[in-house]
Amino acid sequence: MILHICSRADWDAADDSVRPPSLRSEGFVHCSDPGTVALPASRLYPGRTDLLLLEVDPGRVGSPVRWEPGVRDGEVETSGPWFPHVYGPLPRTAVVGVHPFPPGDDGTFRLPASLAER
Repeated sequence: MILHICSRADWDAADDSVRPPSLRSEGFVHCSDPGTVALPASRLYPGRTDLLLLEVDPGRVGSPVRWEPGVRDGEVETSGPWFPHVYGPLPRTAVVGVHPFPPGDDGTFRLPASLAER
């Protein structure tokens, strides 16, 4: 499984698929795996309380999923973790779980227990 961070409003507004702005601007949907999802969440969304983690089955996406290096401050980090990028929208039928993703008291994120127990 791969994970996509989105706001509750974006999930509620999605009709047949999730199409975040990155799909238009970068050509793909940013995703993570359970071991890396806290990294972009804590860096990009500190303290946000409206986030969800979409648990996505890559076999149901219907678009290419490529594991690629992360980018920080415009620089490709080939020595850091690689992330799954979905080169198309995320169909709702590919989302097999929706998990609340609240920050901790310090504003940073950790993998929810509902996913860590697997």
